[in-house]
Amino acid sequence: MQIHKLENEELKIQVNSTGAELDSIYNKKYQLEYLWSGDPAFWAKKSPVLFPIVGTLKNNEYYFQNRSYKMGRHGFAREKEFEVTDQSSENIIFSLKSNGETLKQYPFNFLFDIIYRITGNCLQVSFQVTNTGHDVMYFSVGGHPAFKLPLEAATVYEDYFLEFSEIENAGHWPISPDGLIEEAPLPLLDNTKMLPLNKQLFQKDALVFKDLRSDKVSLRSVKTPRCINFTFTGFPYLGIWAAKNADFVCIEPWCGIADSVHSDQQLINKEGINRLDPRNIFKRTWSVEAR
Repeated sequence: MQIHKLENEELKIQVNSTGAELDSIYNKKYQLEYLWSGDPAFWAKKSPVLFPIVGTLKNNEYYFQNRSYKMGRHGFAREKEFEVTDQSSENIIFSLKSNGETLKQYPFNFLFDIIYRITGNCLQVSFQVTNTGHDVMYFSVGGHPAFKLPLEAATVYEDYFLEFSEIENAGHWPISPDGLIEEAPLPLLDNTKMLPLNKQLFQKDALVFKDLRSDKVSLRSVKTPRCINFTFTGFPYLGIWAAKNADFVCIEPWCGIADSVHSDQQLINKEGINRLDPRNIFKRTWSVEAR
């Protein structure tokens, strides 16, 4: 495990080589940390990367070409040691390659690059998946960054809200006790851009959204100008989550989703699964502006 740093005049970030997990987003002008502390009393992670699945598999198992494979929630990448394959003053690239160990859980050859780039007060995080094998590859990928709340000491958690870039009429999809997506959504966003935050929202796990109109969401308060602008263009699913009674909120862009309660567990039929031909590259980028 190593901590790698990237810094410009406005922003300083740190990334842990284990899981290529973001460890810090620090705005130098405001002398303010925007990322959750990783307090293990609540949740020891800060920004795990989800690959090659997002969420939970039914019975932690899937089937591909008549074989059964076991895999835990959110996949294995977040526990793997990544290699730094390129670094400049603006970006750093972490890479994970398939190997004998990954093939036991996931029968595809791949190169998974995570690219961190800073420009001004903005951090861009790119997920780049290359199919290095000879067959079609099936995968999901997603982010799970946790932002501390309150951002400033003079405010409290309930002072903050999420503001979507478009007016939304969207329910959230409940998660079963087994971590699976229930069969019907519950009402939540009713002709509004606003979602006021409070810790009761997450007592039953994450708020899961499918196909929102928005591709941007801001974490704001009327009591402070400090805020976060989060962009997730190209991610069809979004999760909003916090551990019970913890001082953070996760904004999670996903290309993929947990199995439904009715899943047949066949990987090729999995909702939100991405199909990648041999030698082809899949790339998605989310970004956060720390203001």
